Amino acid sequence: MAAAFGLGVGVGDAVISLGASGSVFSVHHEALADPTGTILSYADATGMHLPVVHTLNAVRALRGTAELLGTDLEGLSALAMKSTPGSYGLVLLPYLEGERTPHLPHTAGTLTGLRRESMKPEHLARAAFEGMLCGLADALDVLRGRGVQVRRVFLLGPAADLQAVRAIAPAVLGARVVVPQPADYAALGAARQAAWALGVSHGALSPHEPPRWPAAASQVFEPGEDLPVGQSVRQQYVAVREQIHPGAFEPDAFEPGAFEPGTFEPGAGDQEASGHAASGGYEVGAYEGGGYEGGGYEAP
Repeated sequence: MAAAFGLGVGVGDAVISLGASGSVFSVHHEALADPTGTILSYADATGMHLPVVHTLNAVRALRGTAELLGTDLEGLSALAMKSTPGSYGLVLLPYLEGERTPHLPHTAGTLTGLRRESMKPEHLARAAFEGMLCGLADALDVLRGRGVQVRRVFLLGPAADLQAVRAIAPAVLGARVVVPQPADYAALGAARQAAWALGVSHGALSPHEPPRWPAAASQVFEPGEDLPVGQSVRQQYVAVREQIHPGAFEPDAFEPGAFEPGTFEPGAGDQEASGHAASGGYEVGAYEGGGYEGGGYEAP
């Protein structure tokens, strides 16, 4: 959770860690009690709370598909970009190791929608990316269903560098996507918290408000006109999930399509994912207190 302090996230922000498994956490004004154990809630260093939801399957679904197709993650991404949203009807439920969100510990992955025209490597590749991101969107919607605001999503992990992730994620997640430059944000957050505590002990800093730290340089990707397309991909995924695993989510904990086209408001894991994001050209933003206002560019 120190990564939140290192990134400088605030209310309205969520962080998705893309490792072999996935984690989704956000900033909220109160702790979220969840008797089902789906949401774990931590207190942060600023007096806010960090509810987190874990999934068992994230990049491992991409690696498995890449191995099946005889390529690597970069090759899988290039293949996926040759397909179209919805993967010609292919839907992958990426529950390869069982799943934690939803709670399906003994299940397996499912691939549906096979037709002659859809049986091509590029469609399977895109179905893997859409399945992984829809699974993470399910986790994000668990938080949204409890009143957590999500207007911007930070992606961490080497997979955030993949073109297919950057192209698909904003519309599927229903939010602006921010990819910070590579750094160990957990270590940075721990160092900042220690520096803040030292400053407070010497009377140089306020214990009620963190110092203003420089924000991470980031690239920014908007859902834009693709938001309704992302909603359709989500609906296709949810329909298959409900057919294969009916009632996997409690009605009051998850509402498919918790975001709606037109409601997006711009602005305002694992070890492998904890400190790495995409590399490339970056623009530096800045935040005040615990809130972040990042710069960047709109993806083509």
